[in-house]
Amino acid sequence: QVQLVESGGGLVQPGGSLRLDCAASGSIFSIYAMGWYRQAPGKRQELVARIPTGSTTVYADSVKGRFTISRDNAKNTVYLQMNNLKPEDTAVYYCSADITITKGTIPYEYWGQGTQVTVSS
Repeated sequence: QVQLVESGGGLVQPGGSLRLDCAASGSIFSIYAMGWYRQAPGKRQELVARIPTGSTTVYADSVKGRFTISRDNAKNTVYLQMNNLKPEDTAVYYCSADITITKGTIPYEYWGQGTQVTVSS
């Protein structure tokens, strides 16, 4: 089995910073793209940032210049550094990863359980 475990959410004031971590574990053969999504109350889930294995990263327009996604392949971990947070960033943040568990199979997208980020004074 494969698990993605997120950490680092919490309550922060506007203008503050948080870093989210997401570690993948289990029977992993290879990890391809990794990403972060979020869902605010009453809204659809949206892409925040995505980092493929060899291409340029992708960011939602609303977070460009404030959020940075990175990964440590040796640790099977993806990070989301969030700076200058705004109240509209309040949401449950989910990480995802395209993972194969054996050689020659199509990657399957696994999801974490989500971590709450609240930006409020």
